[in-house]
Amino acid sequence: MKAINRIGFVATRIAGTDGVSLETYKWVEVLERNGYECYAFAGELETPPERSMAEPLAHFAHPEVQALHDRLFGRTRRELADTQIIHHMTQKLKKRLYEFVGEFNLDLIIAENALAIPMHIPLGMALTELLAETAIPAIAHHHDFKWERDRFIINCVSDYLIYAFPPCLPNLRHVVINSAASRQLAFRRGISNFIIPNVFDFATPPTPSEHAQTLRRQLGFADDELMVLQPTRIVPRKRIERALELVAMMQMPKPRLVISHLAGDEGDIYEERIKEYASQLGVELIFIGELVGPSRCFGTNHDRPYTIDDVYQAADIVTYPSAYEGFGNAFLEAIYFKKPLVVNRYSIFIEDIEPLGFEVVAFEAFVTSEHVEALRRLMKPHNLGRAVEKNYQLAAEHFSYEVLEKKLLWIIETFAG
Repeated sequence: MKAINRIGFVATRIAGTDGVSLETYKWVEVLERNGYECYAFAGELETPPERSMAEPLAHFAHPEVQALHDRLFGRTRRELADTQIIHHMTQKLKKRLYEFVGEFNLDLIIAENALAIPMHIPLGMALTELLAETAIPAIAHHHDFKWERDRFIINCVSDYLIYAFPPCLPNLRHVVINSAASRQLAFRRGISNFIIPNVFDFATPPTPSEHAQTLRRQLGFADDELMVLQPTRIVPRKRIERALELVAMMQMPKPRLVISHLAGDEGDIYEERIKEYASQLGVELIFIGELVGPSRCFGTNHDRPYTIDDVYQAADIVTYPSAYEGFGNAFLEAIYFKKPLVVNRYSIFIEDIEPLGFEVVAFEAFVTSEHVEALRRLMKPHNLGRAVEKNYQLAAEHFSYEVLEKKLLWIIETFAG
């Protein structure tokens, strides 16, 4: 078999701070430090232009793609016209994917969630056909599956979902990010797979931020006031209500919760709801998404005054009350920046993270006064220093670049027998 040197990543978007883009960046970093050349194909890209091929139709937010998507879910009968549109888009995208493989002389394809969650059915079908027709070695990196989201239950494309989300091909290896996904993929589709969790570069400690104190002052926090950070998008499954309740129960002179990200792609009803709830609880909500750009990613946003690194270093406490996460990037980020963490025991945390022994304040669905007291105990200097150092070492052992390197390089080697 031909040696693998040039690897092409395919996704709907490789840009910004969404979990898929962040993990793609980490995979690229690990591969490139091991001598591989990496290239990218997506509808939106922040990757180096000389190694990129942008195709607007590949983006899930492309108007034609979004309109098609809206017609395919929530109903059980598909119109003939939509079938024709799907096949037309599939052929256009497949042509571009062939050009991507040819222009960069690729040896391996890595599909980033494009064969898992059906946000873009024609792209998944085009990629499936390309892999079947070329037999090029490929890895499907699955972050979310269709069965994990209620909005995909009712649909008129079950034939295409079985066909491409994900496909079962001899030249395709499947990677999932947690144990539950591994079991479900094997049970539902009979597909063997590998588990590679989300990771962080724990071998490179964070550089002290010059802007953390500036951010605190800009937001009105004195040195002796606690800044509580919710480092997530504003979407319902993040359960920001629980973070607001925690802040209210802490009985601080100025109860405030800082939210670092902008609203998600699920409308603004939830944002209005938490504003109303915060007002009822007497907690000030501080939204700073417009001030914060990404860091440690392909295109750090230099037109904003702060990065997410600055925000973490400015914070005193991190809240992570999500009802569901595929893994939990914000969990690892809080550990990396050595911050005390209050976390809801979501299912993946219970199975894949909690047994490792991290010292956090973990609650079950709702916050009580006992959790507030546990947080106060954790915040005592002699407890806090020991806990965050222990957490950092545990994460370095289980969720580091070195763990990713060992697992991913071995998978690539399997293509050579």
